[in-house]
Amino acid sequence: MSKQEKLILYTLAAVNFTNIMDFMIMMPLGPQLMRLFDITPQQFGIIVSSYTFSAGVSGFFAAFVIDRIDRKRTLTILYIGFIIGTLLCGIAWDYHFLIAARIFTGIFGGVIGATVLAIVSDVIPLERRGEAMGTIMTAFSVASVFGVPFGLYLATHVSLGWHAPFLFLGVCGIPIGYLIHKLVPSLNQHISKEKSKSPLEILKAIGSSRNQVIALILMIFIMMGHFSLIPFLSPYMVANVGFSESDLTYIYLVGGICTIFTSPIIGRMADKKGKLKIFTIFGILSLIPVAILTNLPQTPLVWALTVTAFFFIFSNGRFGPAQAMVTGAVDPKLRGSFMSISSSFQQITAGVASYIAGTMVHKMGDGTLSGYNYVGYFSLFFTIISLFIAQRMRTHDGSKY
Repeated sequence: MSKQEKLILYTLAAVNFTNIMDFMIMMPLGPQLMRLFDITPQQFGIIVSSYTFSAGVSGFFAAFVIDRIDRKRTLTILYIGFIIGTLLCGIAWDYHFLIAARIFTGIFGGVIGATVLAIVSDVIPLERRGEAMGTIMTAFSVASVFGVPFGLYLATHVSLGWHAPFLFLGVCGIPIGYLIHKLVPSLNQHISKEKSKSPLEILKAIGSSRNQVIALILMIFIMMGHFSLIPFLSPYMVANVGFSESDLTYIYLVGGICTIFTSPIIGRMADKKGKLKIFTIFGILSLIPVAILTNLPQTPLVWALTVTAFFFIFSNGRFGPAQAMVTGAVDPKLRGSFMSISSSFQQITAGVASYIAGTMVHKMGDGTLSGYNYVGYFSLFFTIISLFIAQRMRTHDGSKY
């Protein structure tokens, strides 16, 4: 991989870091927000899903214009809007203002991920894309190791409280925006000289491709299985497993450190051994910590962290190969539109999963949460189905993975 390619990937990883941290920090803030705003688990689920639903809607409509615009310009506009939205979250003073700010942030943040993946796919050839996706996925690890623990530290030790992490992200976004301007090249080779396709033609082009439909379904099922667990992981660990709010830092710190090392390795394995094979292996392995985690009683900290670490490693291990497979399933001329549609479906699915999980989880009189085990069964079902769907995936030219 050339120096220029690495600089681009590191810049895009930094973009993903702020975008992912903005999204991830909301989950461990759950116990604090439920206490300060005096809201139920269902109401907290609405805070989470408000972002994902708005991201899904904006991603859907962005799909009709994203392939008509230079990728760099698209990312620049989206990132500016994301910074503004994150700062609005930082000054939110009540439950309803926070929901409005999350909706605004989701409009921009939800499309950033699709744009980053489209840029990576344009810059890095398929045979080296697994490693590139592994590099991009390390943004999740860094957000876990540094971002979320530091954000929780700010939320619990700074006078601004839970506002502080969002203000921190908004400030960090300014120099990252400059790096986008400086390092990301203009990418307009995907813009067709032919007449631009109408929204109906774009949907028809995606819907008429069996392979692209399978790719969409795969990501929907992966997200349904994964994101049903995430919003209530932190509240469950505090209410049922015996963590304090400050202990939540260790979940993301330990899990993130592990995935920093494992994500690039898994990416290289996917390039060498086959993306489908590696996805299948880690998909099966991810079932084990999910089954344990969602039925975990009061447990010593070290054992609970061991389970969550394996959950991070195995769950994160699926996403790199899966994203590489999905990007390879699409004609480059439609890649931006498809990735935006895919991102839209994933965000809406995450919102639906969060809402469904919220209906399963209930706060008991003693402060514990019930129903998280049913969320686990729900997750296991969709994860298993995704393994079978992945077997039917092909590249855009019909080759097997």
